[in-house]
Amino acid sequence: MSSSYHNKILRVDLTQGTITVEEPGAVYMRRYMGGWNLIADVLLREVPAGADPLGPENALVFAPGVLTGLAISGASRNAVGAKSPITGGFGASEVGGNFGAQLKRAGFDALIVKGASKAPVYLWISDGECEIRDASHLWGKGTKDTEAAIREELGDDRAELSMIGPGGENVVQYACVMNGLKDAAGRSGIGAVMGSKKLKAVAARGTTSVEGVDPDAIREMARRAAQEVRDGTRASWAATAGTGGTALEGGIISGNMPIRNFRDGEFPEISGLEFIMDKIGIRMEGCWACAVRCKKVVQAQEPYEVDPDYGGPEYETIGSLGSTCGVSDIVAVSKANVLCNDYSLDTIGAGVTIAFAMECFENGLLTLEDTEGIDLRFGNGDAMIQMVIKIAKREGLGDILADGLLPAAAKIGGGAERYAVHAKGQAQPMHEPRLKRGLAIGYALSPTGADHCHSLHDTGLVYPGEDGFVQSGQLRGMGALEAMDLESLGPEKVRAVIYNSMSSIMQNCLTICSFPGWSLRDLTDMVHAATGWDVSEFELLKLGERAMTLARTFNTREGLTVEDDQLCPRSYSPTQGGALAEGGIDMEELREAVHTYYGMMGWDRETGVPTVEKLQELGVGWAAEHLPDSGD
Repeated sequence: MSSSYHNKILRVDLTQGTITVEEPGAVYMRRYMGGWNLIADVLLREVPAGADPLGPENALVFAPGVLTGLAISGASRNAVGAKSPITGGFGASEVGGNFGAQLKRAGFDALIVKGASKAPVYLWISDGECEIRDASHLWGKGTKDTEAAIREELGDDRAELSMIGPGGENVVQYACVMNGLKDAAGRSGIGAVMGSKKLKAVAARGTTSVEGVDPDAIREMARRAAQEVRDGTRASWAATAGTGGTALEGGIISGNMPIRNFRDGEFPEISGLEFIMDKIGIRMEGCWACAVRCKKVVQAQEPYEVDPDYGGPEYETIGSLGSTCGVSDIVAVSKANVLCNDYSLDTIGAGVTIAFAMECFENGLLTLEDTEGIDLRFGNGDAMIQMVIKIAKREGLGDILADGLLPAAAKIGGGAERYAVHAKGQAQPMHEPRLKRGLAIGYALSPTGADHCHSLHDTGLVYPGEDGFVQSGQLRGMGALEAMDLESLGPEKVRAVIYNSMSSIMQNCLTICSFPGWSLRDLTDMVHAATGWDVSEFELLKLGERAMTLARTFNTREGLTVEDDQLCPRSYSPTQGGALAEGGIDMEELREAVHTYYGMMGWDRETGVPTVEKLQELGVGWAAEHLPDSGD
């Protein structure tokens, strides 16, 4: 293979039962490169305005990037996207593991699924071929049993699966798509879209190596990164326990880690969640071809059985199912993580929704009758686990909570919406925007709703280095030179937010993981070696800007407005005790920051609608027909 991409996109229409392959061409592949850009292109061109996210007109897009499948650290990822049932707008999530690499090795740059099957099915993709297979016997099974059954049917233990469990089948609004048993495309409710199409799984296996036009350069970069990981000079934080696996007390002290539904500021019980590998860890693992072994594997028997085949909880899960629910038992959190992975539930969405229900319960909006006798108080790990199961199966109160935070609040009533912590309806991640004001801007403006992965964590921008420049090398290299106040929402912070988002979303197009710490220059060299294109750092940053602007265009077409670019009520008030007891974001300052962001992005400063000129400058002038008042 002379290039890291095939120029082949696989299309499956589940309504018609048809399979086709298209070749979009080199210009298309270079302009988009995969991931978010490809998803946004499909959603704008092919999903009718106002389409039901859970209807057959929605498109489900599995989108690796031009780097996916290379034998180099971080190149394991693929994006999965659709119109989100949570936000009603652009939905995308990224995931590691091995599936993305196998889809590329099977000969395809992307998979687009349209329509809906009458009966459950799965897809089998292998070396340029695709089959639609019956999955009726798999419906109702968890991910572990599904993976085992499909591999047995195929006679191939190396087939990699992207799949859903009962949570996706029952269209829980925050259902995720699982790559294997440990890696989740967690956000945006993409698993619910997959369930609505009766698509149980996509299995992929390929034998075509993805090497690039200059495999020697790729191998040299891979060797260098692996050596630096061994030396402890690259991704050293990952060596012992990955994210959230060591000391968490600092997050409580600073106010970053949420406690009891983002309400409280003190959590003396945090020691119960710390140092997980010392307590129940058995080994560390990594994704496809990655030297950064950041994925913990845990096992326990008491007080809950924790199956190591599902890996172990990362920081977001420890926070969402742990401190956010007031739960301090790491075994209980690990058990809930197993259930979420088996049922295909986003752990952030599940944890924050359960924490919301706990606060409703403690304030009398939910009763023991509503919970069927479950004492749904903060800190009750057993109750938290029971609610994960009820949500996935849509049983009792779980049926209400499965519809997401805002629909659940409307059904519960009594002002329950004040306890819903979200942006655009999507549950807020485990990083506090009242501490990191860059996150406040990012959460408010993210096209997918609150998301910590492409939003700026600006605690690293407070202190200058010895040379006087801001310490963050990535942002410094893009021109954000000076340290800035943590609580600032001014133009300098907005500019840093934009630079960070363009870089992060660019990586969601390539698609590559941020954990190995590749610089922008590294990524430019990598894309050149993979594709042969004479790319520049400027071109790659424009890749991220294009994706962000196309996603914004889709959202404006679907009716999202400036009124959706804000945070929930809780973020504008302080916590009860702790570091943020005098915190709270100023609503007017954030609103001004949002409008400043619009202007800096080349969108209309008042409405946030991308301008025709900006779309033309980004090479996607065709998208202007989807803007408001375009005559459609």
